[in-house]
Amino acid sequence: MHEVAHATHSHGPHIEGHFESTEAVRDIVIGLSDGLTVPFALAAGLSGAVASSHIVVLAGLAEIAAGSIAMGLGGYLAARGDAEHYVSEREREEREIIERTRDEEEEIYEIFEHYNVDRTSATPVLNALKQNPTAWVDFMMRFELGLEKPAANRAHRSALTIAISYIAGGLIPLLPYMLVADNLTALKLSVVITLLALAVFGALKGKLVGTGWLRSALQTVLIGGAAAAVAYTLARLLNSHAS
Repeated sequence: MHEVAHATHSHGPHIEGHFESTEAVRDIVIGLSDGLTVPFALAAGLSGAVASSHIVVLAGLAEIAAGSIAMGLGGYLAARGDAEHYVSEREREEREIIERTRDEEEEIYEIFEHYNVDRTSATPVLNALKQNPTAWVDFMMRFELGLEKPAANRAHRSALTIAISYIAGGLIPLLPYMLVADNLTALKLSVVITLLALAVFGALKGKLVGTGWLRSALQTVLIGGAAAAVAYTLARLLNSHAS
């Protein structure tokens, strides 16, 4: 009997397989998705207007350079804005727990009410937090405002990650134009390679975030393919109208 009880309670540690979408993963997704889609659409559009793959490559590289800088700068400014917002909100909370203590106590109770915890049960927690003002502010930042402290140098890392991801994604649709002289052949190869890359990227993204790899892959391919098809069609129409 003792052996049965021992076997029942001898389970290993419970490990939950939740995926936490970190800032770095989001930056990679942003950079790669735009890097694969925008240069792909540009190359397809130029293929409908010019006959030289050399021009497509030059225009594509110029777009990748400008796009990576713009995307990286956007990521930097967004991360800086988040950091500044966190600092200002934290300073406000630090003032309010001193100047408006009763209001802040009521907010603690309201937070616990969302979790069906009554005031009697929440009071010991409130008293413990009042003994540690830093922990009190941390609690309010997390549960009242839903804000987490940004990592150090987050803005610089975000800018670099997005820019590199954009460049890596943008070079994929341009690779056939660098290797094949015939513009039409390069376009066909670019379509195949880029749609395959979009499918793989979408599947990985869907698997990581738990939205389903097939659905995510199809959505990514459809968006990228539609952008390229529209750009190619418009370029052909404008070119034929001009001539």
